[in-house]
Amino acid sequence: MSTFWSIWISVIVLGTIFGCAWLLWSVRKSQTSDVETDRTMGHSFDGIEEYDNPMPKWWLYLFLATCIFGLCYLALYPGLGNWKGLLGWTSHNQWEAEVAEADEKFGEIYAQYGNTPVAELANNEDALKIGQRLFANNCAVCHGTAARGQVGFPNLTDDDWLYGGTPDAILETLYNGRMGNMPAKGVMPNMTNEQVDQVVNYVLSFSGREKDADAAEAGKAVFAQACAACHGAEGKGMESVGAPNLTDDVWLYGSDYDWIKDTVINGRQNQMPAQSGRLTDDQIQILAAYVYSLSND
Repeated sequence: MSTFWSIWISVIVLGTIFGCAWLLWSVRKSQTSDVETDRTMGHSFDGIEEYDNPMPKWWLYLFLATCIFGLCYLALYPGLGNWKGLLGWTSHNQWEAEVAEADEKFGEIYAQYGNTPVAELANNEDALKIGQRLFANNCAVCHGTAARGQVGFPNLTDDDWLYGGTPDAILETLYNGRMGNMPAKGVMPNMTNEQVDQVVNYVLSFSGREKDADAAEAGKAVFAQACAACHGAEGKGMESVGAPNLTDDVWLYGSDYDWIKDTVINGRQNQMPAQSGRLTDDQIQILAAYVYSLSND
């Protein structure tokens, strides 16, 4: 944070606290009596009169204690711009301490499964319960709580895998993540609108859903030039590059004409973040077993 903004924030925060203290002092000073009286302020509303009595002592002391507490807090913890506080506390340090405490507490539980092969671990009910919790905390936000995916995020409960559903492939995905990149118009950036229509119809013809048979026939050559390098000559995909099979009924971004046309024209970019560094090796082993179990139960 720049010096200007640090000073700006400090002035506002301290000004607020001292302003409250000044307001308390000025109101207290203007009081004419320290005890309750029958004297009124000289006006009434709907038969209700306002008495000229001092503030309750408990309220006065609580207000003052709040101001003092605020100053003490700001001295000990960050809150005044670049001031780090006398205790040196940061949310990051606290998070690291909590993670270290959790690793020490649960590390032994994870460790007992860390050396077990994924396929074998997938049959261990206790390990799968742990894996389900790891999945809920780290994966469900994209793949859904039931792991059935959503638009742009694959379903992990079927047998259709972009990069392979073997234990080794799942482990590699979890450790290193995946970066999917469908380039706009494939490897044919000069593709015309007519050719886009042709290749979309050709892709739809894999399942007998083309709108224009002549366009689909012409699209075969466009597909061979622009798409086959990744999806294969028959459109069945390649796990080595994460290119999906276009001949089945599993679609990551939708399977009707408009969806496919949008994919061809604009391409698709998708990222599965790496879990290495976020999860321990033992946790990744357990999580891989849970994911493997979803389509191999």
